Amino acid sequence: MWSEPRPRVVIAGEALIDLIIGQDGSVTPAAGGGQYNAARALARLGGSVEFLGRLSDDWFGKLLRSRLDEDGVGTSLAVETGDPTTLVLAEIDEAGVAHYHWYIEKTTVPGLELEDALKAGDPAPDALHVGTLGLAMEPIADSLAALVAQVPESTFVMVDPNCRPTATPDFGRYQARMKKVIARADVVKGSDEDFEYLALAPTPAQTARLLLEQGVGAVLVTHGGDEALGFCVGGEVSVPVPSVQVSDTVGAGDTFGGSFLAYWLEHGFGRRELGDVDLLEAAVTFAVQAAAINCTRAGAEPPTREEMGLD
Repeated sequence: MWSEPRPRVVIAGEALIDLIIGQDGSVTPAAGGGQYNAARALARLGGSVEFLGRLSDDWFGKLLRSRLDEDGVGTSLAVETGDPTTLVLAEIDEAGVAHYHWYIEKTTVPGLELEDALKAGDPAPDALHVGTLGLAMEPIADSLAALVAQVPESTFVMVDPNCRPTATPDFGRYQARMKKVIARADVVKGSDEDFEYLALAPTPAQTARLLLEQGVGAVLVTHGGDEALGFCVGGEVSVPVPSVQVSDTVGAGDTFGGSFLAYWLEHGFGRRELGDVDLLEAAVTFAVQAAAINCTRAGAEPPTREEMGLD
Protein backbone atom coordinates (compact mmCIF):
# COMPACT_ATOMS: atom_id res chain seq x y z
CA MET A 1 0.00 0.00 0.00
CA TRP A 2 1.09 3.55 -0.70
CA SER A 3 2.19 5.51 2.37
CA GLU A 4 0.81 9.02 2.79
CA PRO A 5 1.66 11.51 1.61
CA ARG A 6 2.26 9.68 -1.65
CA PRO A 7 5.33 10.78 -3.63
CA ARG A 8 4.50 13.60 -6.06
CA VAL A 9 5.34 12.49 -9.60
CA VAL A 10 5.49 14.71 -12.68
CA ILE A 11 5.36 12.93 -16.05
CA ALA A 12 6.26 15.27 -18.89
CA GLY A 13 5.89 14.85 -22.63
CA GLU A 14 3.26 14.34 -25.28
CA ALA A 15 -0.47 13.74 -25.30
CA LEU A 16 -1.90 12.82 -28.69
CA ILE A 17 -4.47 10.72 -30.48
CA ASP A 18 -3.59 7.32 -31.91
CA LEU A 19 -5.71 6.57 -34.96
CA ILE A 20 -5.53 2.78 -34.79
CA ILE A 21 -5.97 1.08 -38.16
CA GLY A 22 -7.14 -2.49 -37.73
CA GLN A 23 -6.55 -5.45 -40.02
CA ASP A 24 -10.03 -4.89 -41.44
CA GLY A 25 -9.26 -1.26 -42.30
CA SER A 26 -11.30 0.18 -39.45
CA VAL A 27 -9.99 3.34 -37.78
CA THR A 28 -10.40 3.80 -34.03
CA PRO A 29 -9.25 6.98 -32.24
CA ALA A 30 -7.57 6.33 -28.89
CA ALA A 31 -5.99 8.60 -26.30
CA GLY A 32 -2.23 8.14 -26.31
CA GLY A 33 1.31 9.47 -26.26
CA GLY A 34 4.27 7.90 -24.47
CA GLN A 35 4.32 10.01 -21.32
CA TYR A 36 0.54 10.42 -21.33
CA ASN A 37 0.17 6.63 -21.24
CA ALA A 38 2.80 6.30 -18.52
CA ALA A 39 0.96 8.88 -16.40
CA ARG A 40 -2.29 6.95 -16.69
CA ALA A 41 -0.50 3.70 -15.85
CA LEU A 42 0.99 5.14 -12.68
CA ALA A 43 -2.28 6.78 -11.61
CA ARG A 44 -4.30 3.60 -12.14
CA LEU A 45 -1.87 1.89 -9.77
CA GLY A 46 -2.50 4.48 -7.09
CA GLY A 47 0.30 6.96 -7.72
CA SER A 48 -0.01 10.72 -7.27
CA VAL A 49 0.89 12.04 -10.70
CA GLU A 50 0.61 15.26 -12.66
CA PHE A 51 0.87 15.50 -16.44
CA LEU A 52 3.01 18.24 -17.97
CA GLY A 53 2.33 18.87 -21.64
CA ARG A 54 0.04 20.70 -24.03
CA LEU A 55 -3.65 19.86 -24.48
CA SER A 56 -5.73 21.34 -27.28
CA ASP A 57 -9.14 22.91 -26.76
CA ASP A 58 -10.43 20.85 -29.71
CA TRP A 59 -12.57 17.71 -29.35
CA PHE A 60 -9.58 15.38 -29.19
CA GLY A 61 -7.93 17.57 -26.57
CA LYS A 62 -11.04 17.43 -24.43
CA LEU A 63 -11.05 13.64 -24.81
CA LEU A 64 -7.42 13.46 -23.67
CA ARG A 65 -8.16 15.65 -20.65
CA SER A 66 -11.23 13.61 -19.71
CA ARG A 67 -9.21 10.38 -19.69
CA LEU A 68 -6.67 11.96 -17.35
CA ASP A 69 -9.47 13.15 -15.08
CA GLU A 70 -11.05 9.68 -15.01
CA ASP A 71 -7.76 8.08 -13.96
CA GLY A 72 -6.97 10.72 -11.35
CA VAL A 73 -4.03 12.32 -13.18
CA GLY A 74 -3.56 15.95 -12.18
CA THR A 75 -3.69 18.52 -14.99
CA SER A 76 -2.70 21.71 -13.18
CA LEU A 77 0.56 21.73 -15.15
CA ALA A 78 -1.10 21.01 -18.52
CA VAL A 79 -1.06 23.96 -20.92
CA GLU A 80 -4.26 24.52 -22.90
CA THR A 81 -3.77 25.70 -26.48
CA GLY A 82 -5.78 26.41 -29.60
CA ASP A 83 -3.38 24.34 -31.71
CA PRO A 84 -4.93 21.12 -33.04
CA THR A 85 -4.15 17.84 -31.30
CA THR A 86 -1.19 15.87 -32.64
CA LEU A 87 -2.30 12.74 -34.52
CA VAL A 88 -0.57 9.42 -35.13
CA LEU A 89 -1.63 6.67 -37.51
CA ALA A 90 -0.96 3.35 -35.79
CA GLU A 91 -1.10 0.51 -38.31
CA ILE A 92 -1.47 -2.87 -36.62
CA ASP A 93 0.19 -5.82 -38.36
CA GLU A 94 -0.83 -9.48 -38.14
CA ALA A 95 1.22 -9.96 -34.94
CA GLY A 96 -0.50 -7.03 -33.26
CA VAL A 97 2.60 -4.84 -33.49
CA ALA A 98 1.95 -1.14 -34.11
CA HIS A 99 3.76 0.85 -36.82
CA TYR A 100 3.48 4.63 -36.48
CA HIS A 101 3.11 7.55 -38.91
CA TRP A 102 3.12 11.05 -37.40
CA TYR A 103 1.15 14.24 -38.12
CA ILE A 104 2.95 16.80 -35.97
CA GLU A 105 3.57 20.12 -37.71
CA LYS A 106 1.70 23.04 -36.11
CA THR A 107 0.01 20.73 -33.59
CA THR A 108 0.06 20.52 -29.79
CA VAL A 109 3.03 18.35 -28.86
CA PRO A 110 6.12 20.32 -29.94
CA GLY A 111 5.20 23.72 -28.56
CA LEU A 112 5.80 23.43 -24.79
CA GLU A 113 7.83 26.50 -23.82
CA LEU A 114 10.59 26.73 -21.23
CA GLU A 115 8.58 28.89 -18.81
CA ASP A 116 5.74 26.35 -18.66
CA ALA A 117 8.12 23.41 -18.23
CA LEU A 118 10.06 24.96 -15.37
CA LYS A 119 6.85 25.52 -13.38
CA ALA A 120 6.85 21.76 -12.76
CA GLY A 121 10.06 22.09 -10.78
CA ASP A 122 8.70 24.57 -8.24
CA PRO A 123 8.19 22.91 -5.85
CA ALA A 124 10.45 20.08 -6.92
CA PRO A 125 8.63 16.78 -7.54
CA ASP A 126 9.66 13.61 -5.75
CA ALA A 127 9.98 11.89 -9.13
CA LEU A 128 10.16 13.05 -12.75
CA HIS A 129 9.53 10.90 -15.84
CA VAL A 130 10.39 12.25 -19.32
CA GLY A 131 10.89 10.90 -22.84
CA THR A 132 9.50 10.04 -26.28
CA LEU A 133 8.57 13.03 -28.48
CA GLY A 134 9.10 15.27 -25.48
CA LEU A 135 12.85 14.83 -25.95
CA ALA A 136 12.84 14.74 -29.76
CA MET A 137 11.02 17.85 -30.99
CA GLU A 138 11.66 21.50 -30.30
CA PRO A 139 10.96 23.59 -28.32
CA ILE A 140 9.49 20.94 -25.97
CA ALA A 141 12.72 18.90 -25.98
CA ASP A 142 14.90 21.80 -24.89
CA SER A 143 12.27 22.82 -22.32
CA LEU A 144 12.16 19.37 -20.72
CA ALA A 145 15.94 18.99 -20.83
CA ALA A 146 16.14 22.25 -18.86
CA LEU A 147 13.59 20.91 -16.37
CA VAL A 148 15.66 17.75 -15.85
CA ALA A 149 18.75 19.88 -15.27
CA GLN A 150 16.87 22.09 -12.79
CA VAL A 151 15.41 19.49 -10.43
CA PRO A 152 17.47 18.75 -7.30
CA GLU A 153 19.38 15.54 -6.67
CA SER A 154 16.57 14.43 -4.36
CA THR A 155 14.22 14.10 -7.35
CA PHE A 156 14.14 10.54 -8.72
CA VAL A 157 14.48 10.85 -12.51
CA MET A 158 13.35 8.21 -15.01
CA VAL A 159 14.04 8.59 -18.74
CA ASP A 160 12.39 6.59 -21.52
CA PRO A 161 13.94 7.57 -24.88
CA ASN A 162 11.16 5.70 -26.77
CA CYS A 163 12.91 6.85 -29.93
CA ARG A 164 10.86 7.96 -32.94
CA PRO A 165 13.34 8.23 -35.85
CA THR A 166 10.78 9.48 -38.38
CA ALA A 167 9.73 12.26 -35.98
CA THR A 168 13.27 13.32 -35.05
CA PRO A 169 14.42 16.16 -37.32
CA ASP A 170 18.08 16.38 -36.25
CA PHE A 171 19.68 13.17 -34.96
CA GLY A 172 22.96 14.78 -33.94
CA ARG A 173 21.23 17.35 -31.76
CA TYR A 174 18.87 14.69 -30.43
CA GLN A 175 21.68 12.35 -29.46
CA ALA A 176 23.62 15.14 -27.72
CA ARG A 177 20.51 16.17 -25.77
CA MET A 178 19.74 12.58 -24.78
CA LYS A 179 23.26 12.08 -23.46
CA LYS A 180 22.86 15.09 -21.16
CA VAL A 181 19.42 14.03 -19.95
CA ILE A 182 20.48 10.41 -19.40
CA ALA A 183 23.48 11.61 -17.38
CA ARG A 184 21.01 12.88 -14.77
CA ALA A 185 18.79 9.79 -14.86
CA ASP A 186 18.38 7.34 -12.02
CA VAL A 187 16.61 4.86 -14.31
CA VAL A 188 16.78 4.60 -18.09
CA LYS A 189 14.20 2.39 -19.77
CA GLY A 190 14.16 1.59 -23.47
CA SER A 191 13.59 -1.09 -26.06
CA ASP A 192 16.43 -2.82 -27.84
CA GLU A 193 15.53 -0.72 -30.92
CA ASP A 194 15.80 2.48 -28.86
CA PHE A 195 19.31 1.69 -27.69
CA GLU A 196 20.39 0.64 -31.17
CA TYR A 197 19.11 3.95 -32.57
CA LEU A 198 20.87 6.01 -29.89
CA ALA A 199 24.12 4.30 -30.93
CA LEU A 200 25.89 4.80 -27.61
CA ALA A 201 27.45 1.31 -27.77
CA PRO A 202 27.42 -1.64 -30.22
CA THR A 203 24.61 -3.56 -28.46
CA PRO A 204 21.77 -2.73 -26.02
CA ALA A 205 23.46 -4.78 -23.28
CA GLN A 206 26.75 -2.95 -23.80
CA THR A 207 24.85 0.34 -23.74
CA ALA A 208 23.27 -0.62 -20.42
CA ARG A 209 26.64 -1.46 -18.87
CA LEU A 210 28.14 1.76 -20.24
CA LEU A 211 25.35 3.82 -18.66
CA LEU A 212 25.89 2.09 -15.31
CA GLU A 213 29.57 3.01 -15.50
CA GLN A 214 28.53 6.62 -16.16
CA GLY A 215 26.40 6.71 -13.02
CA VAL A 216 22.88 5.64 -14.04
CA GLY A 217 21.32 3.59 -11.23
CA ALA A 218 19.50 1.00 -13.36
CA VAL A 219 18.86 0.33 -17.03
CA LEU A 220 15.79 -1.55 -18.28
CA VAL A 221 15.74 -3.08 -21.76
CA THR A 222 12.58 -4.54 -23.31
CA HIS A 223 12.66 -7.06 -26.14
CA GLY A 224 9.08 -7.04 -27.41
CA GLY A 225 7.26 -10.23 -26.54
CA ASP A 226 10.39 -12.13 -25.53
CA GLU A 227 11.86 -10.73 -22.31
CA ALA A 228 12.75 -7.67 -20.32
CA LEU A 229 16.24 -7.15 -18.94
CA GLY A 230 17.35 -5.22 -15.89
CA PHE A 231 20.89 -4.02 -15.29
CA CYS A 232 22.26 -2.56 -12.05
CA VAL A 233 25.54 -2.57 -10.14
CA GLY A 234 24.29 -5.61 -8.21
CA GLY A 235 23.82 -7.75 -11.30
CA GLU A 236 21.59 -8.44 -14.28
CA VAL A 237 18.16 -10.04 -14.56
CA SER A 238 16.04 -11.45 -17.37
CA VAL A 239 12.27 -11.66 -16.97
CA PRO A 240 10.23 -13.58 -19.56
CA VAL A 241 7.10 -12.01 -20.99
CA PRO A 242 3.93 -13.98 -20.20
CA SER A 243 2.03 -15.45 -23.13
CA VAL A 244 -1.22 -13.55 -23.78
CA GLN A 245 -3.69 -13.07 -26.59
CA VAL A 246 -2.37 -9.84 -28.11
CA SER A 247 -4.86 -7.27 -29.37
CA ASP A 248 -2.11 -4.76 -30.13
CA THR A 249 1.11 -3.46 -28.59
CA VAL A 250 0.11 0.22 -28.42
CA GLY A 251 1.25 1.65 -25.09
CA ALA A 252 2.96 -1.53 -23.89
CA GLY A 253 6.34 0.08 -23.28
CA ASP A 254 4.73 3.14 -21.70
CA THR A 255 2.73 0.90 -19.35
CA PHE A 256 5.92 -0.97 -18.49
CA GLY A 257 7.69 2.26 -17.55
CA GLY A 258 4.82 3.75 -15.59
CA SER A 259 4.21 0.48 -13.74
CA PHE A 260 7.88 0.06 -12.87
CA LEU A 261 7.92 3.55 -11.39
CA ALA A 262 4.67 2.89 -9.50
CA TYR A 263 6.08 -0.31 -7.97
CA TRP A 264 9.35 1.35 -7.03
CA LEU A 265 7.78 4.36 -5.37
CA GLU A 266 4.96 2.47 -3.65
CA HIS A 267 7.56 0.32 -1.91
CA GLY A 268 9.40 3.40 -0.73
CA PHE A 269 12.46 2.70 -2.86
CA GLY A 270 14.78 5.34 -4.26
CA ARG A 271 18.14 5.55 -5.98
CA ARG A 272 19.99 3.62 -3.27
CA GLU A 273 17.86 0.51 -3.73
CA LEU A 274 18.51 0.40 -7.48
CA GLY A 275 21.69 -1.53 -6.80
CA ASP A 276 19.74 -4.45 -5.29
CA VAL A 277 19.26 -6.94 -8.11
CA ASP A 278 16.48 -8.84 -6.28
CA LEU A 279 14.40 -5.69 -5.81
CA LEU A 280 15.04 -4.76 -9.43
CA GLU A 281 13.85 -8.18 -10.62
CA ALA A 282 10.64 -7.87 -8.60
CA ALA A 283 9.90 -4.45 -10.10
CA VAL A 284 10.67 -5.58 -13.65
CA THR A 285 8.44 -8.64 -13.19
CA PHE A 286 5.58 -6.40 -12.04
CA ALA A 287 6.09 -4.06 -15.01
CA VAL A 288 6.16 -6.97 -17.49
CA GLN A 289 2.89 -8.30 -16.11
CA ALA A 290 1.24 -4.87 -16.40
CA ALA A 291 2.44 -4.43 -19.98
CA ALA A 292 1.13 -7.88 -20.91
CA ILE A 293 -2.34 -6.97 -19.65
CA ASN A 294 -2.22 -3.75 -21.67
CA CYS A 295 -1.53 -5.77 -24.82
CA THR A 296 -4.73 -7.78 -24.43
CA ARG A 297 -6.91 -4.76 -25.32
CA ALA A 298 -7.01 -2.20 -28.08
CA GLY A 299 -4.97 0.94 -27.60
CA ALA A 300 -3.16 2.02 -24.47
CA GLU A 301 -5.25 0.81 -21.53
CA PRO A 302 -2.99 0.11 -18.54
CA PRO A 303 -4.25 -2.21 -15.79
CA THR A 304 -5.78 -1.13 -12.51
CA ARG A 305 -4.60 -2.11 -9.02
CA GLU A 306 -7.38 -4.71 -8.88
CA GLU A 307 -6.26 -6.26 -12.18
CA MET A 308 -2.72 -6.44 -10.81
CA GLY A 309 -3.97 -8.20 -7.66
CA LEU A 310 -3.11 -5.30 -5.37
CA ASP A 311 -6.58 -4.61 -3.93
